[in-house]
Amino acid sequence: MKTCTTIIAKLKIAAMPGKPALTTAWLCGAALFLTAAAGILPAQTASPATSAGQNATNEKVSGAAAGQETPAASEIPQPAKPAKGPRSSDQRRAAKLYLESTKLFLNSQFEEARLGFERAAALDSANANYALAAQVARSHQVTALIQEAARDSLLGDEAAARAALARALALDPTNFEVSRHLDELADERVRAQPKPLYAQASSEIGNADTLLPAPAAQSFHLHLDQRQLIDKVFKAYGLMAMIDDSVRPTQVRLDMDDVTFKDAMRILGLVTHTFYVPLDAHHALVANDERDIRERLTPQETETVYLAGLSADDMNEVQSLAKNVFEAQQVQLSGPEHAMTIRAPASTLDAFNTTLRSLLDGRSQVLVDVKIIQVAHTGERNTGAQLPPSFSAFNVFAEEQTLLSQNAALVQQIISSGLAASNDPLAIIAILIASGQVTSPLLSSGFALFGGGLTESALVPGTAKFNLSLNTSDSRELDQFELRMEDGQDETIKEGERYPIQTSSFSSPSIPNIPGLTGAGASGSLGSLLSSLGSAAPAIPMIQYEDLGLNMKVTPKVLRNGDVALNIDLKLDALSGTSIDGNPILNNRAYNGMVTLREGEASVLATEVDKSQSQAISGTPGISEIPGLNNITDKDSQQNYATLVIVMTPHVVRGPQAAGRTAMIRVEKSVQ
Repeated sequence: MKTCTTIIAKLKIAAMPGKPALTTAWLCGAALFLTAAAGILPAQTASPATSAGQNATNEKVSGAAAGQETPAASEIPQPAKPAKGPRSSDQRRAAKLYLESTKLFLNSQFEEARLGFERAAALDSANANYALAAQVARSHQVTALIQEAARDSLLGDEAAARAALARALALDPTNFEVSRHLDELADERVRAQPKPLYAQASSEIGNADTLLPAPAAQSFHLHLDQRQLIDKVFKAYGLMAMIDDSVRPTQVRLDMDDVTFKDAMRILGLVTHTFYVPLDAHHALVANDERDIRERLTPQETETVYLAGLSADDMNEVQSLAKNVFEAQQVQLSGPEHAMTIRAPASTLDAFNTTLRSLLDGRSQVLVDVKIIQVAHTGERNTGAQLPPSFSAFNVFAEEQTLLSQNAALVQQIISSGLAASNDPLAIIAILIASGQVTSPLLSSGFALFGGGLTESALVPGTAKFNLSLNTSDSRELDQFELRMEDGQDETIKEGERYPIQTSSFSSPSIPNIPGLTGAGASGSLGSLLSSLGSAAPAIPMIQYEDLGLNMKVTPKVLRNGDVALNIDLKLDALSGTSIDGNPILNNRAYNGMVTLREGEASVLATEVDKSQSQAISGTPGISEIPGLNNITDKDSQQNYATLVIVMTPHVVRGPQAAGRTAMIRVEKSVQ
C-alpha cells in the first residue's frame, strides 16, 4: 500500500498542467500495474546475467586449470549503461523557449530566435526539431545580413556593409553567397580607386637607384674646401661620395644644425653649386651643377605614353608640350599605335604625366535640373443690388384721353358693338389693351397711382438689378529643362516669343539716269509713266526682334569641397501696352546673383510676374456711403496675378579633379 501511495504521488506530480486530475482508483490501478511490471522486468533481466556469470565462472576455472593468466576484473567488458534522458523540467523549459523563439522568428527577429532555438536544443537534445529550427533561423539571419549589406553598399556606407558580411560569414563560413558579396565589395573598392593615365604594356625593367641615408639629424660647422666638405657631409649620413673632377677645391663655410639628409643635400648643393646622382644604396656621384654635365650624368628613363582617342593634331600638341615645356630631348610619335615614346629624367617624366593627366581629364561637369512653374489666377466678383436710376410720372386722365383720341375708330366700334358703354373709358382702354391694338411703354412695366380725380397720377420706376456672379480661372504651367555644362561654362534658357519691332524704313524713289528716258525724249507719256513708278517705290522696313518672356543664363562653378556655386542672370521682358512713334515700350525686370548649394540641394527663385486689382461700385449717391446700406450696392471687383517659380537643382556628374586637388591650407598669423 505504501508503494501504491508513493507511485500515485509521483503520477500526480508528473501530470501535465492544464489536464484534469486523475481519480484515485485509476491511479492506484496504474500503480499496481507498474509495480507488477517492475517485478517482472528484473526477473527477466536476471536470468541472462546469471547464466552469463556461470559461464564466466566456468571459463575462469577452465582457464586456471589450463595454466593461463586470469584477466583482471577491470578488464572484463561490462554491459553499456543506458543514456540518461533530459529531465521533465528541462523539457518544459525547452518547449517554452521554442514557442517564444517561434514568435520572434515570425517577427523577423532571426538572431534572437536562433539563440532561443539553440538554448532549447541544449536543454532537450532528444528533440531534433529544436536543432533544425536553429539551422533555419541561422540561414534566415544570414540572408537578412546579406540584404542589409547590399542596402548599405547602395547608400555608400562601405564599412557597415563589410561589417554585416563579416557577421554573416561568421555564422555560416561555407556560404557561397556571402563570399560572392565580399568579392563584389572588394571589386567595387578597386574600381573606386583613381585610375592611372594609361595602362603600361610591360613591367619595368628595373627600379631607379635610391640612397638609404641614416635617418638621424646631423649638425655641421665646417670651413673646408668643397671636395672635403662634400665627403664629410655624406659620411655623416653613412654614405660614400664619388666626387667628379668638375668640383673645384674652393674654400667654403657650412653652418647648419639638426638637419635631415634631404635638407642637408639641398643646402649643400646651394653652397657648393653641385648635384648628386645615386649609384646604389650607399654611393653617390657628385658633380658641378652645369647643364651639359647634368644632362650627361643624370640617368634617363624611357616611357611610352598611350594617347588613345586623340587626333593627329592633338598628338602633335602633346609632343610640342614635352619638348618645349619639359625640355625632353628625345620624343617620338607613333601614329598607328597612338603612342608617344619620351626619354627624360624620372622627375621630368613624373611632372609630364601629372600635367598630361590634368589636361586629358578635363573639367568637372554639372547637370542642372531646372523646373519653371508659372501660376496664374484671374477672378471677378459682382454682387449687390443696382437700384433704378430714374423714375417717370404721368397724369392718368391726360393719358386716357390721348389713348382714346389716337384710337377713335376702334373706340366707336367697341361702343357700337356693345362691348363697353361710352361713359366707361377704363373698360374701353382695357379692351384696346387686351386686343393688342394699343401699345405704350408705360404699360410694359408696373406703375403706382396716387392722387384722385383729374389730378390722379401714376409713377413708373426704372429697371432694378440684383447681381450675384463669380468668375475665376487658375492655370498652372510646368516646364522642365536639363542643362549639362562644364565647370565655368554658361548656358541660356529662353522661353517666350520673339516680337518684331520696326526700327526704321528704307526707300529709294530715285531712278537711274537713262538717256532718252529720264532725260529729254520724244515721248511725253513715257516720262509720266516713269514719274509714277518713281513715286510708287515701296519702303523697306528694318526689323529688330526682341525676346519677350524669360531669359535666364546659368553658370556653375564646382568648389573644392564639392559644393556647386550657381551664377544666375535672369531677365523678364514684356510689352507695356503703350508705344512711342509706333514702337512698343518694353517692361524689363532683371535679377543677378549667386547661390552656393550642396550637390542635390534645390534653390527656389520666385517672382511676381503680374499683379492687378480693381474695384467698381454702382449705386444711388449717398445710399452707397451709408454704413449698413453700402453692402446692398453693386460691387464689381477684379483681381489678377501671375507668379513665376524657378527651382534649380545641381548634380555633379563628372568630377575628375576632385581626388587630385590639393588640400586647403589655413595660414594663421600670430601678432607679437
